[in-house]
Parts: sequence; C-alpha cells; structure tokens
Amino acid sequence: MFDLEEELKKLPDKPGVYIMHDASDAIIYVGKAVSLKNRVRQYFQKRVRSPKIERMISLIDHFEYIVVGSEMEALVLECNLIKENRPKYNTMLMDDKTYPFIKVTVKEAFPRVFLTRKHVNDGARYFGPYTNVEAARNTLEMLNGLYHTRKCRKAVPDGGIPGERACLYHHMKQCDAPCTGAISSEEYKRSIDKIVEFLDGNSGPIVKELEGKMKEAAAAMEFEKAAEYRDLISDIKRINQVQRVTSEDEGNRDVVGLAVAGEEAVVQVFFIRGGKLVGKEHYYMNDIGSETRAEIMNEFVKQYYSGTPSIPKEILLSEEIPEAELIGAWLSERAGSKIYIRSPKRGEKEGLIKLANSNASGILIRDGEKLAEAKKRTSGALEELAQLLDIPVPERIEAYDISHISGFETVGSMVVYENGRPKPGDYRKFRIRTVTGPDDYASLAEVLTRRFEHGRKELEEANAGEGKLTSFSKFPDIIMMDGGRGQVNVCLEVFEKLGIDIRVCGLVKDDNHRTRGIYYNNIEVPIDTGSEAFKLITRVQDEVHRFAIEYHRMLRSKEQVHSILDDIEGIGPVRRRALMRHFESLEAIRNAGVEELAGCENMNMAAAEAVYAFFRKKEDNNGT
Repeated sequence: MFDLEEELKKLPDKPGVYIMHDASDAIIYVGKAVSLKNRVRQYFQKRVRSPKIERMISLIDHFEYIVVGSEMEALVLECNLIKENRPKYNTMLMDDKTYPFIKVTVKEAFPRVFLTRKHVNDGARYFGPYTNVEAARNTLEMLNGLYHTRKCRKAVPDGGIPGERACLYHHMKQCDAPCTGAISSEEYKRSIDKIVEFLDGNSGPIVKELEGKMKEAAAAMEFEKAAEYRDLISDIKRINQVQRVTSEDEGNRDVVGLAVAGEEAVVQVFFIRGGKLVGKEHYYMNDIGSETRAEIMNEFVKQYYSGTPSIPKEILLSEEIPEAELIGAWLSERAGSKIYIRSPKRGEKEGLIKLANSNASGILIRDGEKLAEAKKRTSGALEELAQLLDIPVPERIEAYDISHISGFETVGSMVVYENGRPKPGDYRKFRIRTVTGPDDYASLAEVLTRRFEHGRKELEEANAGEGKLTSFSKFPDIIMMDGGRGQVNVCLEVFEKLGIDIRVCGLVKDDNHRTRGIYYNNIEVPIDTGSEAFKLITRVQDEVHRFAIEYHRMLRSKEQVHSILDDIEGIGPVRRRALMRHFESLEAIRNAGVEELAGCENMNMAAAEAVYAFFRKKEDNNGT
C-alpha cells in the first residue's frame, strides 16, 4: 500500500526525475527537478493551480522517482521518458516527423550518395533536411542517373576489388563499376564534386544541361522523355528555391515561431541551411492548459530536439525559454559543438521570427475547423463511449480478430488505438500454434493468453531490474471484441486465469452483420449509429479486420512461393528469401526477365536463368 506521507518524507534533496501514476499504474506525468524533495512536495500542498494540474493531481495514486547526478542528466532522462510513455498530462508534441538528408560519403575512395534519416558525426557530408521528400528522391535519382554513382555498400578500394564482376546496374548504364577498376577514384570524385556543388546550392550547370536535353527530346518528338526532364527541372527548382527567406550570412539555423489560441498551439519551424530556406514544417502541441507561451516553447524544444537527427548551430526562438542555458548545454553535448539558443529582439533575425510567428498563426486559423473535427473524432468519441458505458474515459483501446480459410493458416491480429488514434507501432500479429481447424474461440484464447502473459512477464522482469519494457507492457483500458457474449466470455475467462482485471466489451451485430449495440457487463447497450462513438468503433473494427486479413494473405502467398521455388534447382533458402524480398508476389517473379532476376541479392546469372527457364517450362506444359 502506497503511504503518501511516508513516501514524501523519503524524497531526497537531489536532482532527478519523478513519475506520477494513476490507480491503474499508467504513467500520467513525468517531470524533472533540481531537488526532488522540494518539487514533488509542491504537488500535495494547498495552493492555486490551473484546472489541468488540479485534474492531474486528483488522479495521482502513487509516484516513483529516479535520482541522477546532475540537472543535465535529469533533463535527458525526462525527455526520454516523455517520448517513450507519452504521459497524458505532459504538454505533448503531437507530430513525430523526421525528414531525410542526402548523404555523400566523401571519406570513401568511391563515395556513395543516398537518402538517410540519421545524421551522425562520421565525416560524411549531409545536405538537408528536405521536407519535400518526393522532390528529394527524384533529385537524387537524377544525380545518380547523370553521374552513375555506385549503390552497393561494399568497401571498394582504389583500383577495385580483384576478381569482382560488374553488377546489373553497370550493364544498365547506371553505375561506372568502380568495384571492377573500370574507373579511377580521381575521375569518379570529379563527378562527386559536381554533385556536392549542386547540393550546396549551385544548380545552374545541371539545370542548363537538363534544359538542353529537354529541348533535344522535344525536337525529336520524344515528348515523354522531355516531360521527364521538365519534371526534374521543376523538382530541382523546388528543392533549392530560396522562397521569401534568405540570410545575410551562410549559417545553419532553425527559426521557431509560435501561435496559441485557446487549447491549441502550433509551432512553425524554418530550416535555414547555408543562408537559404531549404524547408519548413509546422507541429501541433496538445494539452497546453494554461501554460504560458514560454512554457509551451520550452516543452517543444526539449521534445523536438531530443529526436531530430540534425541540430543546427543556432536556434532562434520567438520566446525566451526558462531552461535555455541548460537545454543549450545539453544540445551542445549531443552535437559535439557549441549550440546557441537565442530570442532576437531586433534586426534581420527578429524579422525571421516574426515571419515564423505569422506562418504559425496562419496555420492555426486555417486548420481551426480541422483541429476541432479531429478532436470530435478522437477525444469527443472517447468521451461519448465512456458516457455510454459509464466508465472513465479510456486512453488505450485494443481490438482482436482471427482470420483463416477453413482452418488453414489461422492467424490473430491485435490493433491499438491511443487517445482515439491508431498506433501502428503497437500492432501485433500472432500465428496460431495450439489450435487445429476452424476454432475461433480457442484461437482467440491463445492470442489473448500469449499477449497478456508476455506483458505481465515484462512488467515482473522490469520491476526486478532484469528486463526492458515494450508496448506489450502497456495494458489497455478496454478491449473491444468483434462479437458478442461468446467472444467477451472467452476474454474474461483468460483474464480470470491470469489474474488480470481489464474492461471487455463486445460488438453485437444485427441480421445484416451491422453493429447495433455494445455488449458490456452482461447487458446489450444500444448505440446511436450516427454518433462519434459509433464511428470510432467502426474504424477500430475495420482496422483489426484489415490487419488480420493482410497478414493471412501474406502467409498464404509465402506458402505458395515457398512450395514452387523449392522445386527449382539451384534455388536454396537464401536465394528463395532474396527473391521473396525483392519481388512482391509469385506473379512478379514469374514475369521477371533474366537480367531483373540476376539483379536480385545473392542471385547470379545461372540461378536467374534457372528460375526463368522453370517458369517458361511450366507455361509450355500448361499450354500443351
């Protein structure tokens, strides 16, 4: 039993992170403190607070804390715990977007050029981030096409690899085959220098070259090719355009503006690299309560820069944040160089801040109705569901489905909705192990037993300091079964055996297989089919069906591919898996040409010819 007064007395006068739990053990708030003793005690003293904090305090059942060596360590741990647990009462960054960079491995004898979302200090050149991802991909494809850079990850020394044969890309004139010694590193690097010059912003020479090719193609009446060149030129101009923002110096900086209206906040970020605006993106903050603009910005900076792979030299903020010095020191440590956090009040940089603020305000006005609609579809629907069943508003919903064809390859699926939105990262697939034939109830019992035994084991190991928590450790507030009394009883029987107490409801169908009500606590509760709660239930139903059917279809396809490919001489498990990864279906393998098959990983020309001949022979036999 948690004794609040006793636990408060035990709090140390040291820096650390405190974690508030509700009665179901869910984490509802994470905070850091220079002195845990002073900070945590404040929550339980009588004082005037915002309604949001009062609601949070009323739900606290117990708390825990982690002592660390410094305020910096507390900041890092706080950011990690917030990102991992997404507590309900922390002001959260709703969007978790990352954008790609174009990476040039300039330290290699024969550098590669490719997209990546990771930015590390490895001596390579990184360009970006690119918010227009499609244009970045097209531009990269154009650069590789023009300069024939290699795509493999082999360590290729100057002079090539002795005995190496050129790959299919070389035969398709897409690679100069440095691995065979066909091109020197000096000649190859001249092309890389042109690519780097282009990525640095000097696109004039390449655009001129492409315009010439576009005119030649048009003159030769090759209009499709001319259109391709036109689109490439358009992508290049889009990705390199300066737009309205330029800077007098050529530094790298992010400009961060903020707009707040009621319970909604939008943060606008401009990505300025080399003095040019290479992209911009906006982010929503939720559960802001009565927090000040400075507090909202402070939370954004902590959460956003704890996850972004690239930290610019300078971060310009529209608000002076309370933890600027601490966060600046933390980011400098992460980046390996000094990072400056500033809130300019005059000059060119203030103009950039005003522009970012103006953009944020415009987005907030533009998306006001959209945000209200989204809130109605998510938190509004959950509130309706809670009122309908007379339960607390559920944060996490799990739903399960079983799929098979006459008992063949029976599979189970689990989908998760958090705060009214799907959470695909927590979805799980189950291949039924213990049930033979079409027994949905037994299959469902196996799925539920495996899922919750796994979750309970994780929690026990974590409490003993021996394991790591995953999404299985988070138990739902309510489970939705796609069926009535039978499915609900199966679930409740499993929970009784495991000693688990979780709400379970079933979705009751009418004669036309349409949901007409919710079976909960041995009662069928009617539901308005026009309500937001009903629409949410329908979305959950459709999603769990889709996920189960897709998994079952994939397994059937794999079984089919396995059985046929096993009959081809020279195709063992390694090549079979490579073919399955490379091609989407058996039909795609059957229709592929020899060169396309040979270009697959672990395949050679002899193996490709064997696959090609096998399917041609089957076609001939079918024809006769």
